[in-house]
Amino acid sequence: MAPGIPAAMERPHFIGIGGAGMSGIAKILTRRGAKVAGSDSKESATAEALRTLGATVHIGHAAGHLADDATCVVVSSAIRADNPELVRAGDLSIPVVHRSDALASLMDGLRAIAVAGTHGKTTTTSMLAVALTELGLDPSYAIGGDLAGPGTNAAHGEGAIFVAEADESDRSFQKYDPEVAIVLNVELDHHANYASMDEIYDSFETFVGKIVPDGTLVVSADQAGAVELTRRVRDLSAVKVVTYGEAATADVRVHKITQRGLTSEVTVVLNGKYLTFTVSVPGRHYALNAVAALAAGVALGIPAHNLASALGKYTGVKRRLQLKGEAAGVQVIDSYAHHPTEMTADLEAMRGAASDARLLVVFQPHLFSRTQELGTEMGQALALADSSVVLDIYPAREDPIPGITSTLIIDAAQAAGADVIAVHDKERVPEVVAGMAKPGDLVLTMGAGDVTDLGPQILEHLSS
Repeated sequence: MAPGIPAAMERPHFIGIGGAGMSGIAKILTRRGAKVAGSDSKESATAEALRTLGATVHIGHAAGHLADDATCVVVSSAIRADNPELVRAGDLSIPVVHRSDALASLMDGLRAIAVAGTHGKTTTTSMLAVALTELGLDPSYAIGGDLAGPGTNAAHGEGAIFVAEADESDRSFQKYDPEVAIVLNVELDHHANYASMDEIYDSFETFVGKIVPDGTLVVSADQAGAVELTRRVRDLSAVKVVTYGEAATADVRVHKITQRGLTSEVTVVLNGKYLTFTVSVPGRHYALNAVAALAAGVALGIPAHNLASALGKYTGVKRRLQLKGEAAGVQVIDSYAHHPTEMTADLEAMRGAASDARLLVVFQPHLFSRTQELGTEMGQALALADSSVVLDIYPAREDPIPGITSTLIIDAAQAAGADVIAVHDKERVPEVVAGMAKPGDLVLTMGAGDVTDLGPQILEHLSS
C-alpha cells in the first residue's frame, strides 16, 4: 500500500502548477487525497487535466489566489522572489517548499528509482514506468514529459516502487534517497548553476552518496563523464555499482543494436547469458536508455527476461521524436533536444530510420547561457541536417545576455558546411518550411521551448 499524504502537503499551493515537474507532483497528491490548488501563467491541457482530478487551478499569478489555509507553497527554481503569491506566502508565514522536497516526501517509505543524467532522463524514467506497470507492479512515477500511451507524466500507484526523474540542473536531485540511482551521462550544462565540470562531478557525487545502504548505482560504461564519476565513487563500499553499455568491461554489456526502421533490436549479455528485446523507438541512444532501465529493474530483483519483454511495450514520450503527422508526403516529427549531444543523437537516429529522406530541421535554441557556452556545438550538430531554420533564443527563465543571439549557432553551422537560414518571426516559420519541403522529406521541430507548437501549423500549411 502506498503511503498517504505528508501533513505539510494536505493543502498545498503550487506556483507554476502547469510545469512538467510541478504538475506531476500535484497529480500524485490529488490522487492521494490532498486538496491541491495552484496557479499557472496560461491555460493548458495540463491545467484542465488537474481540474478534472479535483485540483483548483488559477490562470495568472495574484496574491489572492493563495488561500489563507494553505499548508505550504510549492515552488520550482524558476519562480522569482517577487512572485505575488510567494510574497503573500511570506506575509502569511506559510512554509515554502521546493519542488524537489515535495517529490522526496512522496517517495518516503517506497523503493525509489531516481534517474539522473545530462540527457535521457525522461525517456529512461518513462521506459521503467511503462515496463513496471506492464508487469503489474503498479508503480508511482513522476516524469518530465507525458507518456505517449497513458498520456500523463505522473501516476499514484499502490505498488512499492516509485520511479522519478532526478533533475541535476539546480542540484535538486541531491534531495532524494533512492534504492537505485541511474546515471546516464555527465556533461557540462546548466551554465547558470555550474561553472565547471568539477562542480558537476561534485554534484553527482553528492547524489550518488544519497543512495541508501546496500543500494545500487547503475551507470554508463561508455560516456566519458559517467566513467569518470564511476572512478570517483568506487570507494562507496555501501553501494553496489553496476555498469552498462557497449564497453567490453560493462557489467550489462550491449552485444548488438540493430535498427529496424523506427524500432531497434537490442541484445545484451547479463550474468553470462544473452538476452534480446525490442525497443519501439528509433536511435542507438534510446536503445542504451532501455538497457539502463533493464539494469535498474534487475537491481530491484525483477527477473530480466520479464522486464526485457515489458520494455518492448514502451512507445515513446511526447516531444521525444514524436510523430506529429503527415501532409503532402512530408512527415513532421517533434524533438525536445536542446543540448548538442541530444541534437546529434536525434538527428543520427532520424538518419538511420529514414536514410533516403531529406531531413529539414526547425531549431529553437533554449536559454542564453546555454547558447553562450554551447552555441558552436549546436551549429555543428545542425550540419547533420540537409537544411535548417534557426529561430531566436527561447529565454525561459533567463534575462538576455548582451551579444548572445542565435547568430552564434548559425555562424558555426555555416562554418561546418550546413545549409542554415535565420527566421526571427516565429509566425513565418510554417510558411517558410512548407515552401522548402518536398514529398518524402522529414521535418524535425527541435528545442525545449515553444517550437513544439509549430508542428501542427507546418502540417496545416503543407495541407493547404
